Amino acid sequence: MSRQALKCTVEGHVQGVFYRVRTLERATELGIDGWVRNLNNGCVELVVCGDDDAVERLIAWLWKGPPNAQVSAVAVEDWQGNIDAGFQIVD
Repeated sequence: MSRQALKCTVEGHVQGVFYRVRTLERATELGIDGWVRNLNNGCVELVVCGDDDAVERLIAWLWKGPPNAQVSAVAVEDWQGNIDAGFQIVD
């Protein structure tokens, strides 16, 4: 099974709705490594690395997010940087 590393930027009403916490939970369930953080512009940014299927499932979930989120866009690009094992919320 191949692995991929991606950076995702989620736009919309995604701060103050537990988006990072729920992303952490979902990524952990899927066995994905990486991190998630809030950006000053109101977006949420995350870097993920995992099996293709798991990463695709997480990206599909990013479009929904937690119940009070209103996602308007999810931008995805390749990531070439290092990713530590596990998934965490960073500042």
